[in-house]
Formats: sequence, structure tokens, C-alpha cells
Amino acid sequence: MLSRIAESLFWIGRYVERAEDTARLLDVHLHALLEDPWAEEDLACRSLLAVMDREPEPGVPAGRRVVLEVLAYDAAAPASIAGALVAARENARRGREVISTELWEALNATWTQLPVRTRSGRPHDFLAWVRERAAVVSGIVDQSLSRDDTWQFLVLGRSIERADMTARLLAARALTGASGPDWPTLLRSCGAHEAYLRRFRGVATDRSAAEFLLTDPLFPRSVVYALTQAQSCLDALEPPGQDLYSIAARRSLGHARTGLEYAELGEVLAHLPHQMALVQRACAAASDAIRARYFPSGAVTTWVGSML
Repeated sequence: MLSRIAESLFWIGRYVERAEDTARLLDVHLHALLEDPWAEEDLACRSLLAVMDREPEPGVPAGRRVVLEVLAYDAAAPASIAGALVAARENARRGREVISTELWEALNATWTQLPVRTRSGRPHDFLAWVRERAAVVSGIVDQSLSRDDTWQFLVLGRSIERADMTARLLAARALTGASGPDWPTLLRSCGAHEAYLRRFRGVATDRSAAEFLLTDPLFPRSVVYALTQAQSCLDALEPPGQDLYSIAARRSLGHARTGLEYAELGEVLAHLPHQMALVQRACAAASDAIRARYFPSGAVTTWVGSML
């Protein structure tokens, strides 16, 4: 497979997942602010922007309007929902020769409807639509593609982005404190509430909810599951060997995964922002190593960098 095609597939997976997870995170954030009229909105919004590596304009109060503009509607920024969906469609156009017609039509239709949806003026409707479109794309990827290199690169990008974004969601919970969403709300935002109740068969506690989102080996949005899936994709693309970049990618993902699997949960929760920062750095390092191995180019990609 040509490196430019592999790169486009990898970033389609990442951008669609980024749009969906950012929508989930924003939905939780706005829901928490609406439920608690005494919440410190400026502090909560600044914490959220910091988790997403974005800073509000100097001297401008950070409120929900600013958060939505920066993280949802700014089509020029690939870290926002609109920007990620535009970038996913552009990458699909570049990889048109290997992706299925259904996948192309789903991404193109999302891109076509985006301007109308962003002008609807109802954030919850927009965020729900983003989640639905991402689910359509993920369903087509899983049900219409052979498990060849095309699928592996798409799911590899999706898995790394998912681990990174779940880590950001958990870090946001720790940083916003009492003004942020509680653990049951986070479970619902990840679509994990019913799965969690089936596993623990009882009322949600902070500790067990955190354990579920961090280390559950069967739930696809847990950090450990996403990191394991990314490692499986790397193994399918190329058996473990002597390539230094491939080894580096596996090492970064494996170190982050085992650090959560075998650490004492109380210690992880006591230093949750730090632990989630380690996961994010591992994902960034793995992404850099994957780019150097499979689609080398002169351009350097950062989390909020230029579109690919």
C-alpha cells in the first residue's frame, strides 16, 4: 500500500474518532453546567480547554459559548469537531481508490450537512448528530471492509485517538473537581453505563466507575482496550521484528497499557491527571513512530497541527 494512502486511512480513523469523542466530552460538560447553576463556569471551561490543549483569548472570559466555538464549530481547526470532520472527508478523498463507496458517501454526506448543522443553534442537537454520523462511519468500517491493511490502518488510527480522548475525558473529570461531571455521568457519556452495571451488578461508585473506564478489558472505550486494539493492529500490519520505529510504537503503547493494568488503582486515581498525561504522551509517541515507519514525510504532525 502506498504510504500516502496508508496515512489517509490512519487519519480518517483518528479524525472521525476525535469528532465523536469531543462531542461526548462537550455534551457532558454542558450537561454538568446546566445541572449546577452555582458551578464556576469560567474555571470549568478553562480547565476543559486546557485538557484539550487549547487556550482562550487573553482577557476574554471563558464560557460555554467560547468552548463551543473553539471545540465544536471552528471548521479551520482540526482539533474541533467541525475541523475534524472536514479533515476526515479530505483524507477520504485522497484515499478514494481503496475505501468503499459506502464509506466515502457517509463521510461526504457528513461534510455536506455540516454547515447546516453548525448553524442550528442548538448545541445538544449538533453533538447528537455528530455522534450518530460517527457511529454510521464506524459501522461501515467494521461491516464492509476486509480485515486487510485498509481496515488495520483505519482501526489503528481510531484506537490511538480513542485511548487519547478517553484519557482526556478522565483528566477533565479530575481537573474540574466538584464543578465537573460525576462518574455516572461520565459512564453515560461513553455509552458505558449499562455495560458497567452488568459487570458490577450494583450502584455505581467512583472507584469502580473509574476502574471500568480505565482498565476494563472488554469495553471498547476503556483506555486499556483501545491500547490493546492498537497493538493488535500493529501486529497484523507487521509481525514484531527489528524495525526500530515499529518497536518504538509497540513499546509506547505497551508501556502505557501495562502501567494501568498492573498499577494499584488507588495510586492511579490519586494522580489521575498525571497518569492520563502519560497515556496521552504515549499515544503521541506511538503516532510519531507509526508515521516514521509507514508514511514518512517532511511534515511534522501535532495534535492541533495542520490538516492532513
